[in-house]
Amino acid sequence: MKKCVYFLLKIWYTVSSKKFGGFMMSLKVAIASDHGGFDLKQKIVEHLKVLGVEYEDFGSHTPDAVDYPDYAFTVGTKVVDKVFDRGILICGTGVGISIAANKVKGVRCALVHDVFTAKATREHNDSNILAMGGRVVGDELAKMIVSTWLGTDFMGAHHAGRIEKITSFEANNEKM
Repeated sequence: MKKCVYFLLKIWYTVSSKKFGGFMMSLKVAIASDHGGFDLKQKIVEHLKVLGVEYEDFGSHTPDAVDYPDYAFTVGTKVVDKVFDRGILICGTGVGISIAANKVKGVRCALVHDVFTAKATREHNDSNILAMGGRVVGDELAKMIVSTWLGTDFMGAHHAGRIEKITSFEANNEKM
C-alpha cells in the first residue's frame, strides 16, 4: 500500500511541477535554515534550480549550530517588504522557525509535513512562508511539498475575509 501511495504521489508531483512550471519561474523565493535544516535546505535549493525558480539563500551556509530566529526574521522581513514573493524556512522540526517567523508582522508561515497541507495552506490561508522540519520530512516528500506550495494560488472568496480579520487584528494589537 505504501509503495502504491508513493507511486501516485510521484506521478502527481511530476505532472504538477510541469503544469505550474511557468508560474513558479516568475516567483522570487527567500530560503534559509538553521543547522537542523541545513541538509534539507541544500536539497530544496537544488530543486528550486531544477524548477527554474529565482531564489536567494540567506543561510545557514554550514551545518554548524546557529540560532533559527535570526534566519526566520530575515526571511520574514524580506517577504513582508515584498523583496521576495515567498519564503521557505527549515529547522530540525520546523516548529521553532515557524513560531519565530510568525512574529514578523504580515507573515503567514505554515508548518507543513504533507502535500495536502501544502496545497490547503496556500488555497485557504494565503501562506507566504513555508516551514518544514529537516529531521521530520524526507527529501522527496519535501520536494513534492515545495512544488505543490509554490504552484498553488490563494482561492480568495470567503477565505479572503478570514485573512483580513487576521491582518486587522495584527495591525490593531500592539501586543503582537
